[in-house]
Amino acid sequence: MDAAFALEVLDKAPYVTVSFMRPDGTPYGVPLSLARTDDNTFYFHCALEGEKLDCIAANPHVALSAVTRCTPTVGPKDGSFTLQYKSAMAIGKAEIVTDRDEKIEALRAICQRFLPKHMDAFDDAIARSLERTAIVKITLTEPPTGKSKQYDKQGEELKWQRME
Repeated sequence: MDAAFALEVLDKAPYVTVSFMRPDGTPYGVPLSLARTDDNTFYFHCALEGEKLDCIAANPHVALSAVTRCTPTVGPKDGSFTLQYKSAMAIGKAEIVTDRDEKIEALRAICQRFLPKHMDAFDDAIARSLERTAIVKITLTEPPTGKSKQYDKQGEELKWQRME
């Protein structure tokens, strides 16, 4: 599936697993609440210290993956056990945001995505916690890709570019 499909999956997934590389070379993947501000930029927040930041300092390259509409099913035509899903993958470079205005705008995007009905409390939350919150920016280094397996109402598998 194309980049637009993949971005839609990444936007709709409640969590996106971000995979880092630890300083010792072992992988570290963690589900995070990401917000996207354009076709190439994602943000997440975290503590001012910890394993994610240690990983970024050692190697800023990350991989993102997400799945939505994941439903085990029996194939409507052949009775096979299968899974309906929409998934996306992306590769990018992570960096710690130090600019105060960019940190606030990143937090605004995160809050707007996850708590849009509570934006009236945003300024107070920023005043209380901005200085003790790290913001990480992930810039995609190549277009994201996606995969999908879904069935239509007649039991036919929806192939690439035939979605309902």
